[in-house]
Amino acid sequence: MNKLNAWISAARLRTLPLSMSGILAGSAVAVRTQDFSLPIFILALATTLGFQVLSNFANDYGDGVKGTDNQDRVGPKRALQSGLLTAKELKRGMIVTAITTLFVSSLLIFTAFGSEHMVLSFVFFNLGIAAIIAAVKYTVGANAYGYRAMGDLFVFLFFGIVGVVGCYFLFSKSLGNSVFFLAIAIGCMSTAVLNLNNMRDQFQDAKVQKNTLAVVLGPKKIKMYHGFLMLSALVSALVYLVASQAKPMYYTALIAFIPLVLNVVKVYNNEDPATLDPELKKIALSTFVFALLLFVTSFFN
Repeated sequence: MNKLNAWISAARLRTLPLSMSGILAGSAVAVRTQDFSLPIFILALATTLGFQVLSNFANDYGDGVKGTDNQDRVGPKRALQSGLLTAKELKRGMIVTAITTLFVSSLLIFTAFGSEHMVLSFVFFNLGIAAIIAAVKYTVGANAYGYRAMGDLFVFLFFGIVGVVGCYFLFSKSLGNSVFFLAIAIGCMSTAVLNLNNMRDQFQDAKVQKNTLAVVLGPKKIKMYHGFLMLSALVSALVYLVASQAKPMYYTALIAFIPLVLNVVKVYNNEDPATLDPELKKIALSTFVFALLLFVTSFFN
């Protein structure tokens, strides 16, 4: 494999649609309230993709140097683990990606707020810094929060609350229109993706003292937690649609929850965590489809 393919592998393209879901959902609300702006939308997508790629590079690097990614790994092989990229190369990739993403996010902030809202620009610039730190510190460093059962919280906050509410605020300068319920739905679905990933790896992670929530709660309770996330996402999505007085066509987005119901049943009956990898993809894709359908139907307001 050449270096370009190695970097593409490390970027984990299959994770990118999930990261776009929050932007699509927040933008859908903006379209409905007639606050949508195409330049903000494009820059917001580019920014969130940058953060996701940075997170993927950092995760590959952090788990690689700690020895978490080893021969016992169940999921796809990682770039550092497989020798496709060195630790030094990945670290450089993280630095370049962080700088590039911070530049794009600065363009996004200027486009959204201009020079008229300096306080808001300052707040969102610092949110960008926080997102970069969160992306890196998930697995990198002695106090990586992904090793202390805090990954779920950060995913819920950044993929859900910050992603959806923050995106909508960039358009509208408002926190209304029931957007928090939609943020909770996207946050719970995104957290479920991480949770299922951790369920798949729970026994291997326990061996290397990576204390994810799956390791802390154990096989039985983590299944209940997974069901709670899916139920919370569905209820929050319904509350958003009802509270925002959505037209009937907007409810078509709930089609995306059908595979999630089947997923909960399969996860509950699962006895071999190693076979959960295909289910992880289903949740990520369903989340993306839900957000995409909300975005597309919002143009028929």
